[in-house]
Amino acid sequence: MDDLSVVDYHTAGEPFRIVTSVEIPGTSVADRRVVAQSSPGIDAVRQLLVNEPRGHADMYGGFVVPGDDDGADFGVVFWHKDGYSTACGHGTIALATWAVETGRAEAGEVVIDVPSGRVAARVSKTGVAFRNVPSYVLSRGVRVPTARGEVTADISYGGAFYASVPASAVGLSVEPASYAELVAIGREIKWALDPVAVHPTDPRLSGLYGTILYDDLGSWAEGPHQRNLTVFADGEADRSPCGSGTSARLALLHDEGRLGPDQVLRHDSIVGTTFLGRVVSQAPEGVITEVSGNAYRTGTATFTLDPRDPLGTGFTLR
Repeated sequence: MDDLSVVDYHTAGEPFRIVTSVEIPGTSVADRRVVAQSSPGIDAVRQLLVNEPRGHADMYGGFVVPGDDDGADFGVVFWHKDGYSTACGHGTIALATWAVETGRAEAGEVVIDVPSGRVAARVSKTGVAFRNVPSYVLSRGVRVPTARGEVTADISYGGAFYASVPASAVGLSVEPASYAELVAIGREIKWALDPVAVHPTDPRLSGLYGTILYDDLGSWAEGPHQRNLTVFADGEADRSPCGSGTSARLALLHDEGRLGPDQVLRHDSIVGTTFLGRVVSQAPEGVITEVSGNAYRTGTATFTLDPRDPLGTGFTLR
């Protein structure tokens, strides 16, 4: 394997590792995600960059690829420790920031094709605001037996499917002291409800991506105020408020009548960072949401796989 150069960002505390040197065949970003999943050679690159000792169990990143057509600046295949996701809001914010900072796109709007569709990010001096694919409520009040008793979950889509459960329903609150317990129960709920999340038109987008455990903090000056920990993949925890998860929460709040046309959701993370989210319009498939946040460059690196290294592409302990 050749040496691999990467650029690292964090968005509201969540890492994002950008790779531009991996070519993935396909006619669309959605197709390229499927190819990456089934290609041992491409997946070895993901493993090298996400596994220890070069990464960690909560690492996240993406392969920059061509867009689906000339309407996009570029596309991206998102990855994490367990595979490839259909959407990633914090990654979208990081990529838009990177594209402007490196001159790949002009300041203003950056259009990115992701596996779930096309998103547009507006980049300004104050941060990035991206408009997501349509978000909608799939089902409500789904009963889930757990180690902490039966709970009910609401499932919604924001480029990926999420199950929302109040943290109080499992006797917890979203705070660092409860981190391990939140991850354990979030993982349990995710796998229990994975078969329930069926996309109506594209089976490649089916499956429950994560569980959003949230605290309702009432209201702030402009609308609802909530704090969450999103547990996705197989026990990976988002340090940010989760961008596509914020879109999924906006769909639920809009459906409940808790988020008016001029209101903004303040969505906090377990580490105290914030995304702002709002519904900007209605589409036949659901609501169009806008999520705002900031990303910052944290470093660059060139990674090597020594052919003599017995650990190969690395390992994970979780």
